[in-house]
Amino acid sequence: MEFLIIIGVVVILAIWLVSLYNGLVKKRNNRENAFADIDVQLKQRHDLIPQLVATVKGYAAHEKELLEKITTARAAAMGATTINDKVKAENELSGALAGLKVSLEAYPDLKANQNFLQLQNEISDVENKLAAVRRFFNSATKELNTAVQSFPSNIIAGMFGFHKEPMFEIPSAERATMDKAPDIQF
Repeated sequence: MEFLIIIGVVVILAIWLVSLYNGLVKKRNNRENAFADIDVQLKQRHDLIPQLVATVKGYAAHEKELLEKITTARAAAMGATTINDKVKAENELSGALAGLKVSLEAYPDLKANQNFLQLQNEISDVENKLAAVRRFFNSATKELNTAVQSFPSNIIAGMFGFHKEPMFEIPSAERATMDKAPDIQF
């Protein structure tokens, strides 16, 4: 009888451990799936950037350095292979695009150009979609990180190489800009 109780406890413990492990795998896969959604939006963003750069080049020839920075950041973002590398590269690209938005204020003719306006609207749409899928990615990352850090799943996580993953956050340079009150002029 004692032997059956011990076997029963071992079986229940094994089922519980497998369940914890499977939960961690599910959360990791959800995070990777969420980043795949980001990848779709990033691909669209990367496809639009050369068109935007070409349009702006016609108006802002002396902004060459900024346009080259955007092109370089886009290439780095497209060449990144891991999720963490892509997050870093995309944050750099976002910063470069933010610099473009600031410099465009000096070109009223460009802001009235139909091609530019259409591209700007498309990029704005992609950026909004990116924001939504980044929120989902961060939510999936938060779930994984909570499971990796919480007892008792942290024991299983440590045994099988699960670790805390970074969120897709706004770069500190861009965050400083966002903390400032907007300049409103009439």
